[in-house]
Formats: sequence, C-alpha cells, structure tokens
Amino acid sequence: MGDWVTASTKVKKEVLEKAREYNINVSETLRRALEEEVRKREEEEARESLRLASRELTKISQNQVVEELRKWRRQR
Repeated sequence: MGDWVTASTKVKKEVLEKAREYNINVSETLRRALEEEVRKREEEEARESLRLASRELTKISQNQVVEELRKWRRQR
C-alpha cells in the first residue's frame, strides 16, 4: 500500500454532528468518496484518449495497416 497523507476539509457542524449520530466513519466515507471521484476522472480521461485514438485510426486504411505489418515482419 502507498504512503498516506492527511487531507482535511471543512464541513458544516450540523453535518458532522448528524454523521456522529448515525455512527458514520467520516474518514472512511471521505476517503472512499475521493477515491471514487479520482477513479471516475481516470475513466473519463481514458475514454477521451480512446475516442481520439479511434478518430485517428479511422484515417488509416486496412491496406495501409497490412502493408505496415508486412514491413515490420520483414525487418525482424
């Protein structure tokens, strides 16, 4: 597991009091929420990269791909 750091935030007093009433583990809840948000952003970034790559790949014909593979194989 990686290194840990402390990240603090401010919440309304009433929210924290209610969280305590409901026995909510605030640290764990905030940690999971932040991890989930990071995961979502990484997925969005990956989808955008795939979209751009797909757009570029449509510019290349199948014949060009086949020819490049043949060149690559001959060079090995």
